[in-house]
Amino acid sequence: MADAPQLRALQPDDLPAYKALRDETLALHPEAFTSDAESERPKAASSYLDRLGLQPAHEGRFTLGAWQGYRLVGAITCECDARRKVRHIGHVVGMMVRAEARGQGVGHALVSACIERARANSGFELLTLSVTSTNAAAVALYTRAGFVRYGCLPHAVKLGNSYHDKDLMVLDLRP
Repeated sequence: MADAPQLRALQPDDLPAYKALRDETLALHPEAFTSDAESERPKAASSYLDRLGLQPAHEGRFTLGAWQGYRLVGAITCECDARRKVRHIGHVVGMMVRAEARGQGVGHALVSACIERARANSGFELLTLSVTSTNAAAVALYTRAGFVRYGCLPHAVKLGNSYHDKDLMVLDLRP
């Protein structure tokens, strides 16, 4: 088993590594994401700057990266809506772990760190996410972290003539 990943919030200098991870993951697992590789590939790495939450207008957003040495092997983003009535809800998006890092606790570490940061720094009371219903490993990961399924969006992702449902999950962060 590899050494435990080093986790930290991504910074602007990390965006090329983030984009490379994202492009690879979108291409390898099109059923898992609502974004598609073909549309995202031409974007500049800097187009993901808002995900880092460095500007006051993006308060509450953050992206965490998991590093093994100098290689970014995983990432997770938490976003929120700026509207007052719903800004207490964080949305976990873009959870990615490279194939060679799976089964080494990277996903668990990222989800745990995301939950802790949301609890400590962002004023979130709830975290939501969607996960492809047939991705048993990801569903189990989120369930172990305390997320519960509250619904399913049938046909959420369309690839050619096939559809993939998304389970909708929530974690209550209130004490």
